[in-house]
Amino acid sequence: MEILSSRMILRPADYDAALEFYGTTLGLAIAREYPGGTVFFAGQGLVEIAAHGDTGSSSDPQPFRGALWLQVRDVYAAQDELVASGVTVVREARAEPWGLHELWIADPDGIPVVLVQIPPDHPIRRDVR
Repeated sequence: MEILSSRMILRPADYDAALEFYGTTLGLAIAREYPGGTVFFAGQGLVEIAAHGDTGSSSDPQPFRGALWLQVRDVYAAQDELVASGVTVVREARAEPWGLHELWIADPDGIPVVLVQIPPDHPIRRDVR
């Protein structure tokens, strides 16, 4: 499986305080903004501060604080490869309402790992300037 890009996604308890910390205190430059989130440059990686979303599991009382986001060329092929390697799939690959194709797995400590395929017509791929 080829990883094209990555980012750490954080879903803080206080979104505005997190924006202040990462943007002002640490001085990270904004890579992009979208309704409900801001993505900052962080050296050769990205840190996304999201004010939305959860794990999708109503039986999980733990707040969702973040995940590792890995962009792949083909999330469905990645799923086949991971399943063949014995990796447990938390949520099967599927098209999401926001246009990305996502597959959810977890590392040995239970940290969510989201494998993402970005379709050619998705706004992330287009320069909207």
